[in-house]
Amino acid sequence: MKMLALALLMSVVPAPVAPELVALGDSYAAGLGAGDEASDDCRRSPHAHPKLWAERNSASLVFAACAGARTADVVGQAERITPSATLVTITVGGNDAGFSDVMTTCTLGGDDECAQRVDVAVRFIRDELPGRLDEVYGVVGDRRSASAEVVVLGYPRLFSFETWCLMSEPKRAAVNRAADVLAEVTGDRAKAAGFTFADVREAFDDHGVCADESWLNGLVLVPVDRSYHPNRAGQEAGYLPALTEAAL
Repeated sequence: MKMLALALLMSVVPAPVAPELVALGDSYAAGLGAGDEASDDCRRSPHAHPKLWAERNSASLVFAACAGARTADVVGQAERITPSATLVTITVGGNDAGFSDVMTTCTLGGDDECAQRVDVAVRFIRDELPGRLDEVYGVVGDRRSASAEVVVLGYPRLFSFETWCLMSEPKRAAVNRAADVLAEVTGDRAKAAGFTFADVREAFDDHGVCADESWLNGLVLVPVDRSYHPNRAGQEAGYLPALTEAAL
């Protein structure tokens, strides 16, 4: 009788839900720069933090993040959120703000040209980006289940100042200033949506481009699209711990 009762009890206790991560976003979420990237347009890497988190938590992964994605693209990616998703991650906004053009201008132009291009990006981040992020977060909020957690991961400051660098100090300061504004705006809109914001700036502070132990690629000639993106250490030691802590 006891065995029968135990069997009946076990038959009505639901099995634990297996975690499922849906990773949305741009190249920083796709892992471009970390190596071994796919040769297609999305450039996903097996060393990207969503892939690492899924492996370490025995979770299934819907890897929707894609290099070059802007907020409008992530609205489309959100269609891949399933009712079984337990965690959704998002990294987006840099491409809307013209990240690639900013870095091209600051790499090839003078200090004043760099500062002026950064000013344009900062105005966009303050004036235009909040509404675009609200749209993304609204769609994600509508599609996720009530129990699914959403973690928005930000971007690091790109540059360190401890050592000599090919990029001048005024340029590095200008680019880092834009990163600070982007983090502030992204964090504010994520919190307004009821999501968790994982700010990675502090983790990367001693590991920017030109640091002795850099977690970010500098200018890479081949392939050039890896430039100014987290390398493998940045994904493993920077982004993965930030996601792990935020998703607790």
